[in-house]
Amino acid sequence: MKSIYQRIEEEISQKQGLVLATVTRTEGSTPQKPGSSAIFSDKGLISGTIGGGVVEGRVQIFAVDALKSGQSSHLNFNLNNDISKTSEAICGGKITVLLDADPSKSISVFRQLSESLKNRVPGVLITMVTIHDDTSVLINRYWMSNKSIPRLPEEFLEKISPVVTEQLTKGSIYDFREMTLSISGEEPSSLFLLEPVFPPEQLVIAGAGHIGRALAHLGNLLGFEVTVIDDRSEYANKENIPDADHVIVKDIGHAMHEIKKGADTYVVIVTRGHKDDAEALKPCIGASLAYTGMIGSIRKVATMKQEFIEKKIATKEDWDKIYAPVGIDIGSQTVEEIAVSIAAQLVQVRNGRLK
Repeated sequence: MKSIYQRIEEEISQKQGLVLATVTRTEGSTPQKPGSSAIFSDKGLISGTIGGGVVEGRVQIFAVDALKSGQSSHLNFNLNNDISKTSEAICGGKITVLLDADPSKSISVFRQLSESLKNRVPGVLITMVTIHDDTSVLINRYWMSNKSIPRLPEEFLEKISPVVTEQLTKGSIYDFREMTLSISGEEPSSLFLLEPVFPPEQLVIAGAGHIGRALAHLGNLLGFEVTVIDDRSEYANKENIPDADHVIVKDIGHAMHEIKKGADTYVVIVTRGHKDDAEALKPCIGASLAYTGMIGSIRKVATMKQEFIEKKIATKEDWDKIYAPVGIDIGSQTVEEIAVSIAAQLVQVRNGRLK
């Protein structure tokens, strides 16, 4: 999914005061997991979430105070006791939130992170928290990837590097880690928060018609990097599909051959006809994609399956990996409902992979 840290870079460029809130620890039942983040200004929530409802409302109050004081803090909330006077349902667990009163101090790190993601290089955002007292903490950030080693004391790097390697190998955005480290003979110790950040999954939509347009919008909302391909320039353009990150006007089959695809690529084929569907599908066979889905009636899909197997374009095992007809069966009738059914299936597959 798209990183909230890229949004921080955009917002900071507008020269407004921001506070970054990050869930660092949870116990029991809580609305969000460690690593969940939200950006606040003096006007309220800008992006992200740390759980919504009462918790987020309380954090927003602290965030506004942090903007005024300029002091960062590490806050603990007991969801039974701290918020007991509200009428809203509460979870009953405990949650710890790091409030960064001035994330602009880490802008160079966020830019480094953004550049890595643009080049599709994953990494780990390292947040070093030095606690001075109950109300004030010092925050320093570093970006670490296979191509970037941060300037940290060697004693810290020796302990952090194996953990970062493990996080990147595991490949889960939810593998948030917490470490307490200190240099021998020096005080105080520091809390290190290690958050893996991966490039957004790629959603490639073959077909810029009504369904492709609606799906591009939903894919953008869901945090995919969206590419739409069609050979009709009157459809495949930014005016018609403003939510696409990339629009390619080219023969669909050729474009699908050429576009870089990998284990984090989700392909949805919704072209205008059987021939284009087949040409878009051929380059996906055996490509080890995260997801391949194709629109069509049960009869059309059965016909294409038989054709692909008879011509040895695909094996039965290859075909069984294709979601066709595409989407979850929710009785879709309209273009928008069809797009929702496809988007729901994309989320279902993505969340299954990220567990």
